[in-house]
Amino acid sequence: MLSLSAAQKPVTVGLVLDAGGKNDRSFNQAAYEGALRAKRDFNVNLEIFEPSKNGDLNPGINKFSKAGKDLIIGVGFVANAGITTAAKANPTSKFAVVDDLPTGNNTAGLRFREQEGSFLVGYIAARASSTGTVGFVGGMDVPVIKKFEAGFKAGVMFSCPTCKVVVQFVGDTPEAWNNPAKARTIAAGMRDQGADVIFAAAGGSGKGVIDYVNKTQCVKRTDLPNGLTFKHNQFTGVPKSAGYKAACAGDTRPMFFIGVDSNQNHLGDTDDRSRTLNHGLTSMVKRVDNAVYAQIRDMVQGEPWRKGDRNFSLENDGVEYALDSYNRALVPASLEKQLQTVQRLILNGTIKVPKE
Repeated sequence: MLSLSAAQKPVTVGLVLDAGGKNDRSFNQAAYEGALRAKRDFNVNLEIFEPSKNGDLNPGINKFSKAGKDLIIGVGFVANAGITTAAKANPTSKFAVVDDLPTGNNTAGLRFREQEGSFLVGYIAARASSTGTVGFVGGMDVPVIKKFEAGFKAGVMFSCPTCKVVVQFVGDTPEAWNNPAKARTIAAGMRDQGADVIFAAAGGSGKGVIDYVNKTQCVKRTDLPNGLTFKHNQFTGVPKSAGYKAACAGDTRPMFFIGVDSNQNHLGDTDDRSRTLNHGLTSMVKRVDNAVYAQIRDMVQGEPWRKGDRNFSLENDGVEYALDSYNRALVPASLEKQLQTVQRLILNGTIKVPKE
């Protein structure tokens, strides 16, 4: 129920996005969509800030603080320092950071167990790979992305102890989140090493991996490095597009990407026909939208402020793997059943997923 004050005066919310902006099809877009949903449901007064190319979030944080917004949410760990400073100077406002833990009684950290969802997609990657080699493309080399990497590698090895995971990061500065050309080059190098499934946890840079996989479509036996052979051909019965048949005739196997943050499965549909083979194997969905929505909802409904860490995981639908009409043929019912068992083992602590 809305409080009387909330009904009379809309809660004011400032959402400060990270580099890549609201249309990055990934992390920022998920946060933006969660805020829009809250705006529709609760009639909040929402204002969005997108940083310039230098990725500086402080102008947005300062603008919203000076305006006296009820709630200011910074998206990404790079917002932490600015949010912590603003929260100290503006004790009557509330502040939250997605992916980090700010300090102060009027602050909250919306953090995720990315490693748990990444374990599940790693398990799927190992089962789908025809070569036994898969890739992980990280954006900026920072602790939160290391959690994605650790969970993914653990999931691959749990499913296939003999498999190999090739890892490379786009960079070590914020520009790494929005450099699809570099990510595309990395993906090409991974294919040269035999990787036929590539998980990109790289924000806007992930578009480069997706574009590369969609264009390349397959791995040819003649392109495999010495010592590597195809282990199976499990997708032979999945209908293929005319373009795939033309580009991938002969002894080949399909390539796949794994999306991140939002459900990016549909981006692997190269012929606008979901029934033909899709190059989006699955996505590790990090429900940033749910986290942002929940934080705004609680503010609107007058819930007591929950300072400190607010965690989102498999247990509360904070992370998940994506299954829909685009990848249904790639994740058969037998694999889905295995994944349900794996998820239970994670939740009851039998499987302890590493975060580094």
